[in-house]
Amino acid sequence: MRAGGQGLWAKARKGVVLVATSAALLSACATPPTLQGRATQPPPQRIAAPIISAVPSAQSTALRAYYADVQAQLLAQGLMRTDDGATDAPFSARQLANNFIRIAFFDEFDSSSGTLVARATEKRLRRWDKPLRVGLTFGSSIPKTKRATETARIRSFLNRLSKLTGHPIALATTNINFSLNILNTDEIQALGPTIRRTDPDIGAPELDAIVNMPQSTYCQVTTSINDDTNLIERAFAVIRAEHPDLLHLSCLHEEIAQGLGLPNDSPAARPSIFNDDQEFALLTPMDEMMLKMLYNPALTPGMTADQARPIIDQLATALVGGDS
Repeated sequence: MRAGGQGLWAKARKGVVLVATSAALLSACATPPTLQGRATQPPPQRIAAPIISAVPSAQSTALRAYYADVQAQLLAQGLMRTDDGATDAPFSARQLANNFIRIAFFDEFDSSSGTLVARATEKRLRRWDKPLRVGLTFGSSIPKTKRATETARIRSFLNRLSKLTGHPIALATTNINFSLNILNTDEIQALGPTIRRTDPDIGAPELDAIVNMPQSTYCQVTTSINDDTNLIERAFAVIRAEHPDLLHLSCLHEEIAQGLGLPNDSPAARPSIFNDDQEFALLTPMDEMMLKMLYNPALTPGMTADQARPIIDQLATALVGGDS
């Protein structure tokens, strides 16, 4: 650990560029390099969306059509499932424990050499200890009627997460430490000055990852961790407003859940949203169990995977009810 410093991970739901064929769409989550040495900042207040014309640009309009095609192709392939996977994806306590370790204790990339290398890197357990105060910001491109519906849906999901984890998680308008932003591409690209005013110490790579999201990045969450305590101190999530409803809801589920302290993906995790294959769109029973395990007081921030393994095995067995 680096005394007094902070680390940062960023998670993004990504997909390949659409092609005019029936080839299967694949997806991959990417974790940009950990950035270090930023001084601890007070919790951000609500980030006001940049004032942009409510009329979307040609780029935003094209992205809306593009993501509609993405969702249609994923659904046509039987992906983006909204069921719980119980009929065809049973899992054992051992599978749950192994997936939890892979997802909670590893990042996908290693940046220790100063460059980003695709190599699984083990980390210590990280989670929040302070109540999550989620500030919800809508861009001007979002109609007011849709904002009301969306706010109610997000409030309900946060309440679900709070019950699962036993940790306070709720919408707030002051002392925000988890900033959730639903913006179109025009508004995302204009976020730079606003973010810099809110967090003057943000690094250029962090800022660039937010304001220049490529088309292949559907949504992302950036999370700041105190290296002394391994506690998550704040998070900033961006969800594209151009998404059709299911892809949008999938992004909300994944980015908020990952922002709670599950930064990695596992190809063995099934049924789970923490898997690059996008088979499941929404939080599944396995995902719920992993969140329960993450916030179980038997596990403490800073534990290594080896230290936590016996406890994880016990928790998984208690949740699943045995092994197979």
